[in-house]
Amino acid sequence: MDTVSGFEDRGVGFRSLTEAIDTTTSTGRLVFHIFCALAEFERDLIVDRTQAGLAAARSRGKVAGRKPKLSPHQVAVAQRMHKDGQHNISEIANVLGVSRATIYRHLPAQPAA
Repeated sequence: MDTVSGFEDRGVGFRSLTEAIDTTTSTGRLVFHIFCALAEFERDLIVDRTQAGLAAARSRGKVAGRKPKLSPHQVAVAQRMHKDGQHNISEIANVLGVSRATIYRHLPAQPAA
């Protein structure tokens, strides 16, 4: 709709060959706006249904999203290895079989120097 409105601002009409919509006429503009309103309504319905489905799943105890790569025990091991200062991030990541970014995500935030 924004694109077609931009066309109208520049004096350009829009004509759809498959839907027989012509925005240079008042009837064509009406049909176009009705289709846009219906599309927006359908999009809102999809959002509402998705949110209702997620809420129902949460109420059943389902947890959305990806499962954590590290268990709480592995996080504690990584934090302990880092705190000891004898291992760098790459070594900790190799030991636990994850990426360095995963290790950084589970380390306490370091104050800026």
